[in-house]
Amino acid sequence: MESTPTSHPPLNERTQHLLRVLVERYIRDGQPVGSRTLARDAGLDLSPATVRNVMADLEDLGYLRSPHTSAGRMPTARGYRLFIDALLNLRPLDDREVEVLRRRIDQPAQSSVDLARSVSDLLSGVTHLVGVVMLPRRNAVTLRHVEFLPLSENRVLVILVLNAQEVQNRIIQVRRPYSAMELQQAANYLNAEFAGKDIQQVRETLLKDLRDARDSLDHLMETVVEMAEQTFEAQPDGDDCVVAGQTHLMQYADLSDLDKLRQLFDVFHQKRDLLHLFDQCVHAHGVQIFIGEESGFDVLEGCSVVTAPYSVEGQVLGVLGVIGPTRMAYDRVIPVVDVTARLLAAALNAKSH
Repeated sequence: MESTPTSHPPLNERTQHLLRVLVERYIRDGQPVGSRTLARDAGLDLSPATVRNVMADLEDLGYLRSPHTSAGRMPTARGYRLFIDALLNLRPLDDREVEVLRRRIDQPAQSSVDLARSVSDLLSGVTHLVGVVMLPRRNAVTLRHVEFLPLSENRVLVILVLNAQEVQNRIIQVRRPYSAMELQQAANYLNAEFAGKDIQQVRETLLKDLRDARDSLDHLMETVVEMAEQTFEAQPDGDDCVVAGQTHLMQYADLSDLDKLRQLFDVFHQKRDLLHLFDQCVHAHGVQIFIGEESGFDVLEGCSVVTAPYSVEGQVLGVLGVIGPTRMAYDRVIPVVDVTARLLAAALNAKSH
């Protein structure tokens, strides 16, 4: 498990124990923890006055803060960081829980996009946080086969077979009705000329060379160009990741401010900042955690991001993770993210063979 490096002054065993108990209590209840409560929960023979002095020391060191005078204490981002780095006891998933996740992910008929969407829903459902999955990024996507089937109202169903056996279906809108014969001829041409070639190469060849010569194209090639323009168009950046479960954040008092929620929902909708953050995790090993301002984005202050990369045959294809309040159950969330990344990698590996 990786995390943003932070220097911590040495704390004695008793102080560490009290900090851990306080953070666990705050994560569970969401209420500032008073000295009497902490003295009782800690299971140590300490007076509330002694505990209060320790809490004051931890506040001076920046690990705790008090929302207002005479209130209990709550952890800061720095306190969470020490808790995760040195004090957290993870709760690994048992075999039954892993098998439930595996069955949800291992659906052979799913395309990579559908699989990413399914996994983001799964992460959100299991953790009750926001699930985010970057779509698999490959250095090359190879065209194996394409078919066009006519539908009503000037629409065409495109069936694309990519790489080894990934199948994508999409519906495109065309300028005029095409017969089944015209579409078959266009597909035959594309398969004969471009099967086995990189999809980027197909796009550049067809949409540059043929578009430049549009005035001199015969009837068949006009059909090919119109089909290719929409079939092989570049996917917008916003489709590079899938987000699910944003409404889960509304249940947390920590994030209940309407302006804060509006800003967060805008980030989830635009996705640019999320992609930038998740791109930083592509070369990380194992789970990585950003707490509050560690993400580098003001809008995520008050949130934590837990990520893990997934890879096939040694090549990292993307990153998945969850986003929620800093008051999240890290002992549970971290193993869920870690196992899900491994299961997604296994599912994609099976599809590539």
